[in-house]
Amino acid sequence: MPEIVMPRLSDSMEEGTILKWLKADGDSVSRGDPLAEIETDKATLTYESDAAGVLTIVVAAGETLPIGEVIARLDDGAGGDQQRAAEPEEPAADSTPPPKPAGEAEQAADSAPAHPARAADAKPQPPPDQTPQPAPTGDRGRVKASPLARRIAHEEGVDLHQVSGSGPGGRVVKSDVEQAASSGTAPISAAPGSPEPAAEPAPQVAPDDAPAPPARAPTETATAKGDVTLVELTRVQQVIARRMAESKATVPEFTLTTEIDMERCVRLRTELKELGGDDPVPSYNDMVVRACALALREFPRANASYRDAKFELHSRVNVGIAVAAPDALVVPTIFDADRKTLREIARDSRSLAERVRAGTVTPPELSGGTFTVSNLGMFGVTNFTAVINPPQAAILAVGALAQRAVVRDGELVARSTMEVTLACDHRILYGADAARFLARIRELLEQPLALAF
Repeated sequence: MPEIVMPRLSDSMEEGTILKWLKADGDSVSRGDPLAEIETDKATLTYESDAAGVLTIVVAAGETLPIGEVIARLDDGAGGDQQRAAEPEEPAADSTPPPKPAGEAEQAADSAPAHPARAADAKPQPPPDQTPQPAPTGDRGRVKASPLARRIAHEEGVDLHQVSGSGPGGRVVKSDVEQAASSGTAPISAAPGSPEPAAEPAPQVAPDDAPAPPARAPTETATAKGDVTLVELTRVQQVIARRMAESKATVPEFTLTTEIDMERCVRLRTELKELGGDDPVPSYNDMVVRACALALREFPRANASYRDAKFELHSRVNVGIAVAAPDALVVPTIFDADRKTLREIARDSRSLAERVRAGTVTPPELSGGTFTVSNLGMFGVTNFTAVINPPQAAILAVGALAQRAVVRDGELVARSTMEVTLACDHRILYGADAARFLARIRELLEQPLALAF
């Protein structure tokens, strides 16, 4: 019977959550049929069967398992029948023991007590092969139960040995444990050898003339913060939290900030609007991505990674763009951004952003980045520092573009300017190199004709 295990659907995936089974237990499955929706650390994907057979679901929807754990099985028919035929039949629990040989019966009759009074006081002894064995002091046998059911049983104090499983093959699932906990029919058994619980003392009745005990103050159920609601993190949020904590704990970062005159970029975008065409008009963020890609090609260390005390210099320039998804931050990748035109980058960035917000982006589109651009300018943020996405060497934080008063040729004039902040991993990108890299980005944006081709 082929086993279906939790697949690795992304390069950073360590475990997955089965959101929904698309086939029911016992359904016939063909090769390529969608089996389940699995939530990974980056996206929710549909997993398709790579074999045919009858589906036996092992893990219920909503459970999280590491990669390689069995989630279902496919029975091709013959394999299951052969397996069942090979298994020895177990004797029934209520089967009658075989009759005793005549010699043993006579020996038992001879050993009976002669005095009737003593015979009445004596406890009947079972036959030699019927002597009761002591209860096992260790594990009574592992119960087939899902990991979620085991956790709930531990929290609710339910003995899984006394719960009837309704899952495939008698497997105990979440609903079985919850039903047993609510009905109180399956309490957790005391550990072998543990003392009996002490009986509760009888309540003492106070005399009629005894003074009444002072009333206790009501216990406060709410804190000064009010009611607390616990919200479980999604798989994507858990990965974001872990990677950002890893970055702040392990990456010795430093930041550089500069102001860029975007006046010519504003004029270029206006001219591109006037040209029209089927392609989308490049945004200012597309221009930043294009400028970063060209600068990364000139500064290989900024396009590298630090891993295991070594520099990994990448031949491709793949720029990730941070996109705000519902309750998460996702970074899809624009591959070979240094070889694409400004309009191609604009088309790719819009397509990726739409798929991120729709939840249809694929793991390959979320991997392979060598540099990241994060833009909060559309929210009116003038400048900020972004967290490096390890093992990348740097990340560029882009602020809002706005008209500001600046001095040009000794005169105070209004210009369209924008602040950007480069956060760098000091283990691979040093101060002078990072400054030259950022200066090149500023130069390309202030002379943007190179970006249009």
